[in-house]
Amino acid sequence: MTHLKTDLLAQVTPGPDRQSSYRPEVQGLRALAVLMVASYHIWLGKVSGGVDVFLLISAFLLSLSFIRKAEAGRALNIGRYWIHVFKRLLPAVVVVLLGVLTATALFVPKSRWSEILSQSWSSLFYVQNWALAENSVDYYATDQSVASPLQHFWSLSVQGQVFILWPLLFALATVIARIMKVRFRHAVLGVFGAVFAASFVFSIYETYTNQTYAYFDTRTRLWEFAFGTLLVLALPYIRLPRAVRIAAGWTGLAAMLSGGFILDVQGQFPGYVALWPVLAATLVILAGQTGSKFGADRFLSWKPLIRLGDMSYALYLWHWPVLIIYLIWRGREEVGPVGGTAIIGLSLILAYLTTKFVEKPLRSMAWVEKKQRRGILAIAVCLVLAAVPLAGWQGGLKIEAARLAADADRNNPGAAVLLPGYTDESDANAPTLPLPGGGEWGGSSMKTPDCDALTDGPTDDLLAKQCSHSMPEAGYDRTILVIGSSHAEHWLPAVNTMADKNGYRVISLLLTGCNFSGTESNGGESECDRFNVAALDYALTLRPDAVFTLATRSTVAGPRDVPVEGLSDTAAVLRNNGIQLVGIRDTPRFTFRPTDCAYEVGEDSAECEVQLTEVLDPTPPEGVSETDVRFVDFTDMVCPDGLCRPAIGNIFVYIDDDHLMGQYVRSAASEFERRFVEAVGW
Repeated sequence: MTHLKTDLLAQVTPGPDRQSSYRPEVQGLRALAVLMVASYHIWLGKVSGGVDVFLLISAFLLSLSFIRKAEAGRALNIGRYWIHVFKRLLPAVVVVLLGVLTATALFVPKSRWSEILSQSWSSLFYVQNWALAENSVDYYATDQSVASPLQHFWSLSVQGQVFILWPLLFALATVIARIMKVRFRHAVLGVFGAVFAASFVFSIYETYTNQTYAYFDTRTRLWEFAFGTLLVLALPYIRLPRAVRIAAGWTGLAAMLSGGFILDVQGQFPGYVALWPVLAATLVILAGQTGSKFGADRFLSWKPLIRLGDMSYALYLWHWPVLIIYLIWRGREEVGPVGGTAIIGLSLILAYLTTKFVEKPLRSMAWVEKKQRRGILAIAVCLVLAAVPLAGWQGGLKIEAARLAADADRNNPGAAVLLPGYTDESDANAPTLPLPGGGEWGGSSMKTPDCDALTDGPTDDLLAKQCSHSMPEAGYDRTILVIGSSHAEHWLPAVNTMADKNGYRVISLLLTGCNFSGTESNGGESECDRFNVAALDYALTLRPDAVFTLATRSTVAGPRDVPVEGLSDTAAVLRNNGIQLVGIRDTPRFTFRPTDCAYEVGEDSAECEVQLTEVLDPTPPEGVSETDVRFVDFTDMVCPDGLCRPAIGNIFVYIDDDHLMGQYVRSAASEFERRFVEAVGW
């Protein structure tokens, strides 16, 4: 069997194991896959399945190399392999990171700098997928302008982690084969068959219970890599007639190109649905070189596709940041045909230059290849080139934030300026506090303040974010259970401040995009439905003194918010069990980021102000305060005097287009406590 020429996302096949022959149709398949990824991202705002093709063939190539080594009786040289891999990967990564940092300084509002700097570190050290998973980033968000320009590094992070893990598993298979006196291929089959089965089952389970996290979870993707390894083992035993191989090639190609349109990617990926692109790519590999002018391999071996395949790694690296920076710069949510074509064109130019002047020269540099320590030196140089500007920029932001925070209590009163009797003793010219460098926000949503896992918490996996925020050492007088989406979550700074002052315990149960109602609104099939049922069951078991959640749900489609469906019935159930439900009115959602606007044209500019009537009705929805819900309306503290401004009392109100800033919420804690206590009658 001939050896494939390169890895799919990164050309990382060890030099000594390269052979002169390769299968050009797979090189074309790689080009087609990256074009799918880019075009789906740019024009359709969808997931194509192209990355899954990358993952499969990446493992196929890696496995082929290690199996050949082991069967030839050669040492695996794991350390040498790791050095070789990351020496090949990092130069292009660093070039892209430096390009993103430059574009960020030029085109991205200052409010987003900390987020991008943090994700640059995650991308550089191949943990971006875990950072996105922990921040509950919505990979399917329709407004791509709020995404990180480095979000696509999640797949490279997964791949980098597998490049570390896979050689260790092959080493394990070698030990098993020696101890059990079995053929090496049988040991490989056992090890990677077990990985495939365990990861595949787990992927289906986690996709069903927590899809947002599952999308980025390395564990849910291992089966795709294991499938590539098992394919290497199976290929010598598969003999297909030429006509069947021709049909298989075209079937695989058609399935790969159409998967993003046919599949319910948004509701079921990765899970078992990811079998579609994996099996599609497998059919193309099985088809191989048919030698027929009617075979798919004839098209895939087309020279322009082959050349594009050579720079597909760089194209994947560049297309996403070019898209996101463009959207941020132009203030748009999506691109049209002309803008998308320009983005593809610029991405191709950058990919060509990166491949020609960075990847290829370093790949052919004999001086670096001769000794391992030179490879380590090359890796170290790459890390330093990215780390120095990153650390310097972050350090500058922290110094600025520390300087402004020194007089924050006096100069940055926030919501306190709205309270009766407030005496302004602050510096009228004091600057507004910048967005924090971390700890209270991240990605496109809130980042929950640190909290402790509960020893007596709910066992349901849907309640994965459950934790205790405030647990007085000398016991606690009352328990508050916070349930719901990130719009319930962004009130936690005020809830925690109240709890710390009065000796309450605070527990949160949170699921991104899911408002708590305690009922099933979609036949019990959705993740949110299952979360609601599990959260209500836990509340009835815990029996807190109060449950805090959203009473209404706002939208950007109109100036109305509506009651959360089913919440009044749930409030009645809780009341019958001695539990009060406090429901707060939802905050307005905007079509732009007020803080970004403030950074661009000034926080006092009329361009950044919105009349409350444009985003929310002046009064709550009819009937919401006449149920068993203890209703709290904080709209006057977010949009005082019917005007929504980006900053109040020298503190920004919002971190994005719909989530409140933790600093601002904390500045309103005393008024929040007054209204909360009034609602529950404590």
